[in-house]
Amino acid sequence: MTTVPPPVAWLNGQPHTVQAGESILAFTQRALGNKAIPTLCEAPNLESYGACRVCSVSVARSADGPARIMASCHTPVADGMRIETDTKAVHRLRRNIVELVVSDHPLDCLTCSANGRCELQDVAARVGIRGVRYPQGEHHQDRAEDRSHPYVVSDMSKCIQCNRCVRACDEVQGTFALGVEGRGFDTRIVVDTGVDFAGSSCVSCGACVQACPTSAITDRHQEQTPLDAKTTRTICTYCGVGCNLEVATVDQEVLSVTAPWDAEVNEGHLCVKGRYAFGFYDHPERLRTPLIRRNGELQPVSWEEAYTYLTEQLTRIRRDHGAQAIAGISSARCTNEENYLMQKFLRAVLGSNNIDGCARVCHAPTAMGMQRAFGTGAATNSIADLEHTSCVLIIGANPSDGHPVTGSRMKRYAMRGGTTIVVDPRRTEMARMATHHLALKPGTNLALLNLFARCLIEEGLVDEGFVQARTEGYAAYAKATLALDPHALAGECGVPLEQVHAAAVAYGSAEAAMSFHGLGVTEQHQGTFTVEQIANLAMITGNIGRPGCGVNPLRGQNNVQGAADMGVQPHQGAGYVDVHDPIIRQRFFDFHGTEMPDHHGMKIPEMFDGALDGSLKALWVIGEDVAQTDPNIEHVHAALDALELLVVQDLFLNETAKRATVVLPASSFLEKDGSFTNGERRVQMVNKVVDPLPGTKPDGVIQTEMMQRMGYPQPDFNAAAVLEEIAAVVPWFHGVRREDLRKNGIQWPVVDGQGTAIMHADSFKRGLGRIAYRPYEASSERAGYGADFPFTLTTNRLLEHYNCGTMTRRTENARLVGEDRLWIHPDDAAQHGIADGDAVALRSPRGEITLNAWVTDRVQPGVLSTTFHFPAVPINRLTGQGADTETLCPEFKVVAAAIERVEA
Repeated sequence: MTTVPPPVAWLNGQPHTVQAGESILAFTQRALGNKAIPTLCEAPNLESYGACRVCSVSVARSADGPARIMASCHTPVADGMRIETDTKAVHRLRRNIVELVVSDHPLDCLTCSANGRCELQDVAARVGIRGVRYPQGEHHQDRAEDRSHPYVVSDMSKCIQCNRCVRACDEVQGTFALGVEGRGFDTRIVVDTGVDFAGSSCVSCGACVQACPTSAITDRHQEQTPLDAKTTRTICTYCGVGCNLEVATVDQEVLSVTAPWDAEVNEGHLCVKGRYAFGFYDHPERLRTPLIRRNGELQPVSWEEAYTYLTEQLTRIRRDHGAQAIAGISSARCTNEENYLMQKFLRAVLGSNNIDGCARVCHAPTAMGMQRAFGTGAATNSIADLEHTSCVLIIGANPSDGHPVTGSRMKRYAMRGGTTIVVDPRRTEMARMATHHLALKPGTNLALLNLFARCLIEEGLVDEGFVQARTEGYAAYAKATLALDPHALAGECGVPLEQVHAAAVAYGSAEAAMSFHGLGVTEQHQGTFTVEQIANLAMITGNIGRPGCGVNPLRGQNNVQGAADMGVQPHQGAGYVDVHDPIIRQRFFDFHGTEMPDHHGMKIPEMFDGALDGSLKALWVIGEDVAQTDPNIEHVHAALDALELLVVQDLFLNETAKRATVVLPASSFLEKDGSFTNGERRVQMVNKVVDPLPGTKPDGVIQTEMMQRMGYPQPDFNAAAVLEEIAAVVPWFHGVRREDLRKNGIQWPVVDGQGTAIMHADSFKRGLGRIAYRPYEASSERAGYGADFPFTLTTNRLLEHYNCGTMTRRTENARLVGEDRLWIHPDDAAQHGIADGDAVALRSPRGEITLNAWVTDRVQPGVLSTTFHFPAVPINRLTGQGADTETLCPEFKVVAAAIERVEA
């Protein structure tokens, strides 16, 4: 058989193999490096544009063919091409182009904030600009600087019309806030229809800032960052996307953040929080000394005093009431290593299984539902699979706000014409772009998905081969599903039957379909059952174990996946092992030298109940403000106040810390080493950027020192050493070392040193996938209250803020959004005499608060929505005790409510 030689092109006289789909520019950069050809309108994460022509090269189609000058960025390389990058003709053309650009550009390089990192400056030097033969233009002189925005600064006199900013806003972020108007020298970049940045639709992601080759668009942080600033790569502390950051520092001060182009997770992109909301790290309100409550007041003490007091109190409580009277809540904002140590502190040192984390109030149903279906409770695929899918199903999630960089990828998919199905009661950004928006009533996810499944089965869209070979339970599931009344289900969820049918057919007919779900699925009383049904849909259509498929939870906090992986849950230890299994218990004893506790561990809601009934005496809380973020906060406050010992370990004196017995000042993510695990199971390296603020300590150091004080021989904290211990305990981390994480991390399970991008390719961890029917039941929150509370309130988050806003409220993000508002449909507002901005009394069966109205059609009639970023408006005074039946995850998404306009 004849072997066909690979295609070859000649570059400056040397042969190089051609890769399919490459442009001449990409081919040259691969062969000679990124600086081989000068460019001005090219950026690593943008489509080729061909505006500047600075990248032109000489190209002959064959050895004896004529040479022509071509733009290398959008000319495909072909077999046999002869390419010359630096002929005299090419050099003359480049110099002439750059001269024209410079002729209408301010020549204030020495005082420009981009001096030394201006691409125009670099290219001008490279092509040999020593003077400009053209008359100096004047058009740049009438373009005023815009400093209206808290972060972004524009000076369009520096603009060279490369359009990189416009393309970044369109192609990377998908916001379309920037545009071009005019022609020739009169061409200019405009924001929306000519407003300033502060008043525009800009989402402050900074994509335009990072794309701009000059200082036409920059930000206040970049302006102050010198060329010799030290840069450190680390991982963002906000959502579960896990974006990589390049943090610039001088003398232990963080100056700016950019996105590395080579980061697989975020590909040179960030959101407003990741790029700009870092100012909290040295905020004046940071805790800088331990505090102990004496005579009713929190008073400063030394670390020695705090440790001694805690050792005495924990020893006393364990002696008098038993280890089960002690509990801990760990944090998804802490590293894997720190979460591992916290659960080890509780189990191996104190002897208690009462350890839980924020997954309890967000994605505990995801872990439970997916473990029941597949055997593991984590995402099956990677976000990069959006490039390979034929259909995206988004259920109960608003990725544009909650997971912005992933949301921008989803927007790009939708803008390319990809089939997109959104199941959400609100008209989110993705819903507005969706092929199918199923605007259901809050709390009726399972009713809608049962109807969705019935349509799949009825239309013959079941992958019988996959079902027979890889699953169990389908026959009973199909029988129960087909017995459902489709019209009754459509009435329950409030979505017309034909709309559900069309969406189901689109999903079932797709060659590959991915599902994503968020807290709109899990924070309901049938959250676990709904996750099981999402898994069922994937299995019955064969959308598991292949590129572009799978079930992919959008994890809320940066390390909520890692916290669960590390054993921060009462019933499972590190690696999701059963704490009651005799084999596991023996392994625990052999490794740690202590007995694993065998009592039933408390979940967070059970901890509060235990505090009130007296069975729980001590609670240690790390990085969670439960007094603000957990439901029915009057109940939570009473529980916290009933404890004999409440320890709060955090950055700020938050609402929980204000009620504490002992407060310990912890260090931020910028002040520690470790690792975070993002929502796609990618374990990534967290690197210390600056030293901990004086008086503070990293959480891992605090936990280690307390373990030592309690008599346990834990070695001094070292992130690399703790990760090695984790790798020895958790089978699917086996052999992982800190250096193995490198730039882009590794996705567990790790097999022979290699990560796993797609799970369940050949088999499920539990063997056969489990398909189980679950009947829909209406929420007792809605059924239990009548006409006195006619509305359904659902909570959500905003792009600019994170959870309870402890960090983002202490940055300039508070200038972008400074309050929680109540979203009301225009019809409901009119009926109650409410205008946009009016003060509204919002009531539930638990209490009442007052906040300002935002009248919008982004919610349906009868549905209200708000956020809980600002403690001045305690939204969780209204939320109730309703919870997921299987995991006790609170029912934040369904709250019976009433409204009334507050007279001025």
